[in-house]
Amino acid sequence: MTTKPKAKKFRIRRSATAAAEQGDARPDAATARPVPGPDRAEFAQAGSAQADQAAPRAGNAAARDQAEPAPQSGATSASATGPDAGARSAAGTNAADPAATPRSGQLSSAAETAASTDIDAIKQEGLTGRQLRLARRVAQKHDLPATSDYDAVRLLRLRGIDPFKRANMLELVVPQGQKSGVPAKTDPGDTAKPQTLPQTVPAGDRPVPSTETLSPAERRNREIQSIQRDIARRRRRKMALLGVRLSAFVLLPTLLAGIYFYTIATPMYSSKSEFLVLKADSTGSSGFGGLLSGTQFATSQDSIAVQAYLQSKVAMRRLDEEAGFRAHFSQDWIDPIQRLEPGASNDDAYKIYKRNVKIGYDPTEGVVRLEVSAAEPEVAAEFSRHLISYAQENVNHLSEQKRADQVGDAEDALELAEQQRRDAQAELVRLQQQGAVLDPEGVIASLRSQINTFELQLQQKRLELAALKDNLRPNQAKVEGTAADIKRLETLIFELNERMTDASQGENSLASLSVKIQMAQADLATRDMMLQSALQQVEQTRMEANRQVRYLTTAVEPVPADTPSYPRKFENTILAFLIFSGIYLMCALTASILREQVSS
Repeated sequence: MTTKPKAKKFRIRRSATAAAEQGDARPDAATARPVPGPDRAEFAQAGSAQADQAAPRAGNAAARDQAEPAPQSGATSASATGPDAGARSAAGTNAADPAATPRSGQLSSAAETAASTDIDAIKQEGLTGRQLRLARRVAQKHDLPATSDYDAVRLLRLRGIDPFKRANMLELVVPQGQKSGVPAKTDPGDTAKPQTLPQTVPAGDRPVPSTETLSPAERRNREIQSIQRDIARRRRRKMALLGVRLSAFVLLPTLLAGIYFYTIATPMYSSKSEFLVLKADSTGSSGFGGLLSGTQFATSQDSIAVQAYLQSKVAMRRLDEEAGFRAHFSQDWIDPIQRLEPGASNDDAYKIYKRNVKIGYDPTEGVVRLEVSAAEPEVAAEFSRHLISYAQENVNHLSEQKRADQVGDAEDALELAEQQRRDAQAELVRLQQQGAVLDPEGVIASLRSQINTFELQLQQKRLELAALKDNLRPNQAKVEGTAADIKRLETLIFELNERMTDASQGENSLASLSVKIQMAQADLATRDMMLQSALQQVEQTRMEANRQVRYLTTAVEPVPADTPSYPRKFENTILAFLIFSGIYLMCALTASILREQVSS
């Protein structure tokens, strides 16, 4: 059983004290005698040749690992200046194989002689310190009893393993879950394959320059410059790709749009006009109605209704029937985008209508602005005048039904009041003719006044009679005359009372007739008042209807344009550029976010 050599750090040189301590720790190695090495001069010459060959390849590392001649005694071999392999080879023999250690200063067998010759040949190859350390790690991985770095190279080559092959170098990386030092599973057939061993550099060839000869600061500057060049190269490539994408998705569509607006699009002439929807003056109104009657809020609904009517299909069809809207936009010399096909549907024609007829309402001023575009300026002005006439007719019919209903109800109420007054008056005349007395109340009042007068005269006569009887010798003639007068007055008053009684009793009495006549007169007075109120209501309704009248007044008349208003070439091109840029930016941001989500 052999003990695997362990090294904490391959780059640390061993001192004589460490070598002595190690020799004390290994009794077998302490008792063994070292193999006598070559002469100091020959070893120094070989070491200098090795350093000259390794310097171009490994720089400072090779110069640091350059070999020095080892002393003959085992006590001073550990302090020799050379690579770690020389320090380890100076120990004498393998600690794990005490039987193979020589007992004297001579080689014990022919195998050791051949091994010593192979190690000398390997030393002449000019391997760098990094390669030797790599060979030691590969040998340690394959559990080879190597006593030095050169011995590790020799043992690996005997096993058919190239320690400097890239595959073997990658195998030194310990996979996750595998312990360090445990050899990885390899294919058994790989050992049978011939291995390509590293070739030595011929002495006459030019050594390959290496960056190891530079100082750390220069090497750092070169690495920074290399990184900067790589970043600049990537940046140029990304900028080139960005330019290609922008050209394909933004600049090229913008260029096509500009070509269309500048060369292909048919110029359109616009005719602008403005009109207002006003309400009739109402000087007699009061309260909040009078406050709002003269403002634009009183007609805002009517203006919005007119705007909606002019933007409807009804107005488009009427304009087509009266002014030939479809025929004008179906002409061959209009560009295909703005042209209306001859057999197009009403929906397609309505799209062209909405694109060329623009109506806006300003609620702060109460003005309706109309802009009509056409391929000819005269046609645009004609279309505008027709639309204004349609709006005026619509305004006139907005409150017509309401006004007609209000005035009709008032007139019907007036006719009913007149008929009722006529009937009341006819009833009064009939009652007056029924008793052959035009004024029964006057007759009754006359009888009452007569009775009162005669009663006063009767009382005076009675007083005179009493005064005559008070005399001792009254005049008998006067007494008799006064008594006769009293009798006559009493008879007359009795007759008048009889007449009053006859007038207040019976079906045809003056009292009942008077009551009927009074009722008929009161009814006639009521009908007169109702007739007067109906007349006032009719007049007021007509005034309100007149105040509710809406009329359209044109503030700006449509006139033909001299220069085309559409298309706006520069503005539309810039707008197309902004639209395509926004679409590209949105797609790029979406793709970037999705890529980041997928990668995370």
